[in-house]
Amino acid sequence: MALPQAFVERFGRVYPDMAQSLLPLFDAPRPVSFRLNPLKADRQKTLETLKQEGFDLSPVAWYADAFSVPYEQRDALTRSPLFENGAIYIQSLSSMLAPLALEPKPGETVLDLAAAPGGKSLMMAALMQNEGWLSVVEPGKERFFRLKANLARGGVTIAHHYMTDGRSVGAKCPAMFDKVMLDAPCSTEAKFKSFDPKTTAYWSERKIKEMAKLQFRLLLSAYKSLKPGGTLLYATCSFAPEENEAVIDKALDRLEDMEVLPLNLPIPNTRPGLSAWGKKGFDKRVGHTVRILPDETMEGFYLALLRKKS
Repeated sequence: MALPQAFVERFGRVYPDMAQSLLPLFDAPRPVSFRLNPLKADRQKTLETLKQEGFDLSPVAWYADAFSVPYEQRDALTRSPLFENGAIYIQSLSSMLAPLALEPKPGETVLDLAAAPGGKSLMMAALMQNEGWLSVVEPGKERFFRLKANLARGGVTIAHHYMTDGRSVGAKCPAMFDKVMLDAPCSTEAKFKSFDPKTTAYWSERKIKEMAKLQFRLLLSAYKSLKPGGTLLYATCSFAPEENEAVIDKALDRLEDMEVLPLNLPIPNTRPGLSAWGKKGFDKRVGHTVRILPDETMEGFYLALLRKKS
């Protein structure tokens, strides 16, 4: 099997100096990362049980609750009672960086605008120590009930669930939240696997354009729901500049009181957001956003930390 040729060509334009070394990372499965859930179980007891169950655990240096196991142990991990009762949650390492960058705190009002299946909501509730208000939004019925079940299994008690279109939330809840998470629906390019044709089946350059329009509308809604002085974390698992830097650039042009905050992530595999794509140059502030480069343990990701001026 192979990746779509149009994607490979675009990837080479995004990372002209690195594409040849990065593309082989799509050919092999990565270790399976997961997070301990302190809302459901004592961390040390969870680790002891995992070791007793025979898992080959590798700690993640930059986050004490994160571990990985070899890919071959994935099925066994999903069958573990610890997974079934919510004491652990399987989540990509890149995805864990988004809540850490947003830093939700106990007692704050927080919105997760595209929340299913719930990994970031669960992690934010843990960071908030189940204190405060967490609104979770998901428009699709099946995904909404999966989200609700995951949060309940994970012991989240501060979540308020809304099955609604995220593009409407800003008008309904203006200036209501201290923090907003928008892990926007995207073309999921970072999840492509050359050995699994299902991962690329729906990809096209047309879909990238459709996603970019939706992402911008969601970002405007998320921003409208943010209190003055509040922060918003915009993320995608796409490499496409149209879904990443171009969305932030367009928002900066529209929203005069929006700041782009520098991001200092605890990993080496990053580079600043692109300064241009094709003939389009971006606002220099887009350089504060971060591209997480894929490596042997981590998928690619894009993060932008935004603040509404007081």
